[in-house]
Amino acid sequence: MAQNFYCEYCGAKYSSIASLTSGYCLKHPNGPNKGKHKLYEGGEKPEYFCKYCGAKNKSLQSLVNGYCLKHPNGPNKGKHAPAL
Repeated sequence: MAQNFYCEYCGAKYSSIASLTSGYCLKHPNGPNKGKHKLYEGGEKPEYFCKYCGAKNKSLQSLVNGYCLKHPNGPNKGKHAPAL
C-alpha cells in the first residue's frame, strides 16, 4: 500500500514528500502562494483533531479549512491546526 503525505496548512495529499514540499500552498500563513506546503508529520489517521479546541474530522483537509473558536489569535481569527 502506497503511503500518502499531507500538507499541514491545506490538507492536500501527495504521494511523495518531494512533490509536497516543492509546491506553493494556497493556505500558507503568509498568504496564498507566499510559501510552500508544510509536511504534516502525524501520518494518516481515521480522525484528525485540532490542537487548540479538540474539534475532529475524518479528513485533514476538512479540518484545516475550518475556523477555530480557540485559536491563539482569537475566536475565528485562524484555522484549526492538526494535532500530531
